[in-house]
Amino acid sequence: MAIYAIADLHLDTSDKKPMHVFGQTWRDHAEKIAHHWRQRVHDDDVVLIPGDISWAMKLEEAAPDLAWIGRLPGQKILIRGNHDYWWGGIQRVRQALPPHMYALQNDSLVVNEVCFAGTRGWTLPHHPSYVREQDEAILKREILRLELSLKTAIKHGKPIVCLMHYPPVDPEHGPSAFHELLVSYGVRGCVYGHLHGPAHRFAFNGVIDGVHYQLVSSDYLQFAPWCLPDDWLDG
Repeated sequence: MAIYAIADLHLDTSDKKPMHVFGQTWRDHAEKIAHHWRQRVHDDDVVLIPGDISWAMKLEEAAPDLAWIGRLPGQKILIRGNHDYWWGGIQRVRQALPPHMYALQNDSLVVNEVCFAGTRGWTLPHHPSYVREQDEAILKREILRLELSLKTAIKHGKPIVCLMHYPPVDPEHGPSAFHELLVSYGVRGCVYGHLHGPAHRFAFNGVIDGVHYQLVSSDYLQFAPWCLPDDWLDG
């Protein structure tokens, strides 16, 4: 089993929100993703999708996008992104997913001796856009959700890989509460998305306190799923 990751699919099979309005690199991006995905991923592999999956506003509107993912190879593990407005009650979401797809929320999932956990995350307090009155409650809730997920994960006694949508670290501003949780629960690595275009320069790809981090937003990866290195699970 290989483990791949790709975030920010930003699917819209209705073609009401074409992504090339954000730049020519996004033109026909879904076709690029599908092409690379089928070249790399096999049915017994796992693909992590850390949020911003579909532009749909309602669950029923997201069904064609979820079906599109479902037709691609591999087992898919999803978390919610900030643009996944269609993602409501977790039980309804899970019931709507095609086979071999699982939505994480406050829990974890073991596949072939690896445990997957995670949450959406939120803007970190040092970010210029962070407004305490608006963001503090959401940030605290996401920290709690990550800990709930990791508490279930650690019980399995397997290597833990975490999915987050927002970047959980910014080395220039010191550790975050998310990072501290990942360290305290012995997480091996974390994949995240959310950063696009010029914002790629704010990504951190590397190791801090034993935790591996990697940005996997689709445009950063040139729309090709990224394979987790073996050393993420060693040790």
